[in-house]
Amino acid sequence: MTKVTPAAPAKKAPGMLRSSAIYAALTLVSRVMGLARDLVITAKLGGSGNIAGDAYYTALAFPNLFRRMFVEGAFAAAFVPDYAKRLAAEGPEAADRFAADALATMAAATVAITVACQLTMPWLMRVYSYGFLADPAKFKLAVILTQITMPYLPCMVIAGLFSGVLTARGRFIIYGFYPTILNVVMLAAVLPQHDPIRAAYAASGGVIVAGISQGALCWWGAHRSGARIHPRHLKLTPEIHGLLRRMVPGVLASSATQINLFISAMLASSVPGMRVWLNIAERFYQLPLSLVGVAIGVALLPRLSTALHKHDGADAQGAMDQAIVFALALSLPAAAALMAMPGYLVEGLFAQGAFTVSDARASAALLFHYGWGLPAFVLIKILQPAFFARGDTRRPMNYSLLSVAVNVALGITLFKTIGFQGIALATAAASWLTVAQMVLWLWRTKTWRPSARARGKMVRVGLSSAALGGALALAAQARPILESPFAGVHLGPLHAKEITVLLLSLAGAALYPVLLFAFGGVTPAEARAALLRRRGDVSVETPDQP
Repeated sequence: MTKVTPAAPAKKAPGMLRSSAIYAALTLVSRVMGLARDLVITAKLGGSGNIAGDAYYTALAFPNLFRRMFVEGAFAAAFVPDYAKRLAAEGPEAADRFAADALATMAAATVAITVACQLTMPWLMRVYSYGFLADPAKFKLAVILTQITMPYLPCMVIAGLFSGVLTARGRFIIYGFYPTILNVVMLAAVLPQHDPIRAAYAASGGVIVAGISQGALCWWGAHRSGARIHPRHLKLTPEIHGLLRRMVPGVLASSATQINLFISAMLASSVPGMRVWLNIAERFYQLPLSLVGVAIGVALLPRLSTALHKHDGADAQGAMDQAIVFALALSLPAAAALMAMPGYLVEGLFAQGAFTVSDARASAALLFHYGWGLPAFVLIKILQPAFFARGDTRRPMNYSLLSVAVNVALGITLFKTIGFQGIALATAAASWLTVAQMVLWLWRTKTWRPSARARGKMVRVGLSSAALGGALALAAQARPILESPFAGVHLGPLHAKEITVLLLSLAGAALYPVLLFAFGGVTPAEARAALLRRRGDVSVETPDQP
């Protein structure tokens, strides 16, 4: 009698929050490297003291706007659910054919956008950076550097498609790691430079080298996971038409925050150094936004899509409750810290080289308002999957259009009345308006209402975060006392102010879990369970795991 060997059980994809934790841990590495990158770049290029900083951050912002709209927003929201459904229902070959057609379409579209922007950049810059017209040298440098960085866009769309394939197949490691390449390449490009203008050119060239490397890494990871996606001729199949139809409203729906920031940057062009101040403030709030909002949103979308495909309402409700509670548990304390000690953070880390104390204080004024807007930025990323998983991109688009209109009107009004910090205040307020509209519709239609337990958790998380903010604000007021033990201490590039900022940040990170457990926001058992595999996860077979 022949002995039958039982088949090995299929490997399970990680649970939603465990997947988020994998992505967040790798994103943390990337963001720490990004912080190091910006510390070096701002020290080399400066802020309001010369033209290099404003011109470079302008060049970096232009392709990044399109990247966040196409890669992190509309394309991901439309492509990932479609690919995941085809993978489950029709098999990997059909899913990979769809991905190949999508790759050809998106690559062609973004190459066309890139070439068009490069050819018309002198005129586009007159709109986006009208304030630079008063300084012809700055305007010319911004145009040239942006023409250099624009090819980053098609590289990122290619990387975004393959990373979307990886997330649909339950693989989050390369998706979380590939942004680190940009930081490493740019550090290598800028560190040897001593002249601000040459450093700006080196950094801009590094963006393209990094983009090509990121696209290649994501392709390799998708291939290793079992995907077989090869270049194809451009072919607008009915499936691609459907993808594009969902993307068009999703471009605005997913990108309200980015469009608002773009408008803020337009207004900022009239203030020397403000593009740099905005970027430094963005660096601080983008860390928790990426670690929490994007990470949970990336894992939530395929889970919701699968639950709705199976008509599992309980799983969809549980996923939203879990995502919102954990998003607030991680974003509210970050917001409290940014509001409690913005000046201490920016001046302590960035006030060096050509970036002056005056530049740091201006950036801190912006950071305070982005701080109270941070939970809204995060919640937008968490709430949108509740619409996207149901194939609804038009309703979020309408909310986003209203948000952009409010941001424009409020931003211009406040900029002229209270000064440059009014730009950040308007962006935060407009984002909260978007959150309010989404929550109201979900509640009114009973699509999602937080359970009583989830609401209780939210209140306890809020109290824990408020207590943390109070403690950090008191510590920031005692800055001279905290720095005195480290007077004269030099640990490489770290001096008294840098050391105390880092130690205070670590102390806050250690204090918050104590407060969170004390108020009952999250129990230790729940924290452990969040990182374990969730029962009932969809099995994903992969012949070769990266």
